[in-house]
Amino acid sequence: MCLAMSRLVTNTGPLAKGIEGLETFLEMTVSVILPTYNRSASLVAAINSVLLQSHADFEVIVVDDGSAEDIASVVAAFNDERLRYVAHCRNSGAAAARNTGLGHAKGEFIAFQDSDDLWLPGKLDRQIKLMSSAPVGTGAVIGAKILYGRDSSRTYGPGRVDYAPSPYGCLLDCDDQLDRLLTENRVSLQNGLFRRNCLPDMRWFDVCAKANEDWDFAIRLAQHTRIHEDIEPVVLGFVSSDSISRNKRKEAIGILRILKKNRAVLSRRQKQKSLMLIHVGRYFYSVGKHRRAAQFIAEAVRIYPKSLGVLAMSFMRKLGWRKI
Repeated sequence: MCLAMSRLVTNTGPLAKGIEGLETFLEMTVSVILPTYNRSASLVAAINSVLLQSHADFEVIVVDDGSAEDIASVVAAFNDERLRYVAHCRNSGAAAARNTGLGHAKGEFIAFQDSDDLWLPGKLDRQIKLMSSAPVGTGAVIGAKILYGRDSSRTYGPGRVDYAPSPYGCLLDCDDQLDRLLTENRVSLQNGLFRRNCLPDMRWFDVCAKANEDWDFAIRLAQHTRIHEDIEPVVLGFVSSDSISRNKRKEAIGILRILKKNRAVLSRRQKQKSLMLIHVGRYFYSVGKHRRAAQFIAEAVRIYPKSLGVLAMSFMRKLGWRKI
């Protein structure tokens, strides 16, 4: 396993202003981590949407994940002392880039931005206020995003819009939140604000996961802290042609890794495990590996017979679609 190498470049700012500036730098309220890979065209707008927040006490750590493009010049052109630039020597993936950003973060709270999305005005201010008024033990506040390029049926294409996660079924403070998040991931990193100590260490993300890093993170998060969900949108998201969410193979591999990492937890939650097995089985069926699909479906039904109802409903929806 290769450890991501990095170098740190900052504009003249806190580190160049002596001890007084350093003390201010170490007391940042929020560290915003923004990983990017060859997305200089959308990066300027993504950074601007953070710099223009009404809550201005933050640092932005741009982690260049081995881009061929000149990301350093894009960052330097802002000439804003709140911006910091970190570069990987080679592409290591979004999880590794976020972990690198966490290693440099100084803030009491952590937030994430993607290089092709936009924060809505007031995101930080709203979520900091929600965090301060949330029940004791709350380590994360999450919101929603308006997503362009996909609709609620997960059909992709121009002109399609979704509100994600759906406001129906909002995660409640009194819920068994781990149980809920094993069934459905409602945590999207850009939508959230997290206490620095919400997890026991600062390597929050699985660098071996090829997809579903958000879901893997959410499952671990729910085992260490409480999560407060607010249904108001705080992000404009854009589904790009290279989005991992459109890669069903990587998504299935990601679920298999979640199944492997959470065996103990899932051994007490057969329904959730069954749903994950069905999801993987559907993928194998869709690519023509019917015997492999049957193995996953059979295991899902064996451990949770009621999952037959899920399969029947899915089958009926397909029949209804074909009749239209």
